[in-house]
Amino acid sequence: MRAFKSHPLLRLVNSYLIDSPEPANISYLWNFGSLLGTCLILQILTGIFLAMHYQPHVDFAFNSVEHIMRDVNNGWAVRYTHANVASFFFIFVYLHIARGLYYGSYKSPRILLWSIGVIILIVMMATAFLGYVLPYGQMSLWGATVITNLLSAIPVFGQDLVELIWGGFSVSNATLNRFFSLHYLLPFLLAALVVAHLIALHTHGSNNPNGIGGNADRYAFHPYFTFKDLVTIFFFFLVLSIMVFYYPNFLGHSDNYIPANPMQTPASIVPEWYLLPFYAILRSIPNKLLGVIAMFGSLLILLVLPYTDLSRIRGNQFKPFMKFAFWLFVVDFIILMWIGSQHPTEPYVTIGQIATAFYFAWFLVIVPVIAIIENTFMDLATETNLRN
Repeated sequence: MRAFKSHPLLRLVNSYLIDSPEPANISYLWNFGSLLGTCLILQILTGIFLAMHYQPHVDFAFNSVEHIMRDVNNGWAVRYTHANVASFFFIFVYLHIARGLYYGSYKSPRILLWSIGVIILIVMMATAFLGYVLPYGQMSLWGATVITNLLSAIPVFGQDLVELIWGGFSVSNATLNRFFSLHYLLPFLLAALVVAHLIALHTHGSNNPNGIGGNADRYAFHPYFTFKDLVTIFFFFLVLSIMVFYYPNFLGHSDNYIPANPMQTPASIVPEWYLLPFYAILRSIPNKLLGVIAMFGSLLILLVLPYTDLSRIRGNQFKPFMKFAFWLFVVDFIILMWIGSQHPTEPYVTIGQIATAFYFAWFLVIVPVIAIIENTFMDLATETNLRN
């Protein structure tokens, strides 16, 4: 163990993974970080093996995926693991963000940590979208056509930008080649951002359920939290194994097992389930340009939260009004996910517009107003105590 503290590189490992002081009262909700790291490693490894057999060509892409599934030794397991871990990746990242929202992990001095996390989320979504196009089924082709066409809403050079991405006048062989290259490279950018995220975390340490700073009552990361993380990691492997072996297509779309056909539009073009809330926000605004701005704004608005939350108390553990507002936000997010999977007809359009308005109002109006109200009640309670 002495080498871990004397060797320059091992001392860094020791600082992050062995002696790092963590708050004693953090719960299993703080395990999503290690689960996300596990997912990223699995995705990079399975992606490398899939890339060995995949052909990024419009004539061969679909068949190459079927070749991986049917002819490559254990190729079906690698492909289904890659597809299902992508879904778990987003389940964990949404829960990770929800925990951060609930316990105020975005507040100073962790604003940089939160900002890097938002960038990681955006890069994750871009990577997932590019990967969804690669099997070149019906939903892959038409999903790529719809999403890339959104850039045509940009004034003046929007259509030129779309054709530049396509490499022609429609989604074609050049598009698939570009998407494959980017899908292969972006996870390594994601890994670099994760390292930056960990460095920012290490600077000020983890938040805790009580929202209290300081170095009192902390334990070393190893062995206490190492084994705590392993509990959820092994449970994740168990659930993932059940999904891969028994329900591999449960979270996928059946239309993607139909080869891409540019001459036949699917009955309903929808992205993967984890992008549905943002797709619902896009569709809820009639103007195309404003819809695109709202969709990207729904992600970037997370960056303003450290500045709109005016509360003097970190987290919602001791704030009843904000706790209620948080759960309203969770329900609203689920409603948006449901609306994104429905046809854009009434009453879904109206419900989507109300849910979208609430989504943005939560960050810009509800959070600061409730913070001011709760701060006022705190001041009144303090004055009453002083008088007594």
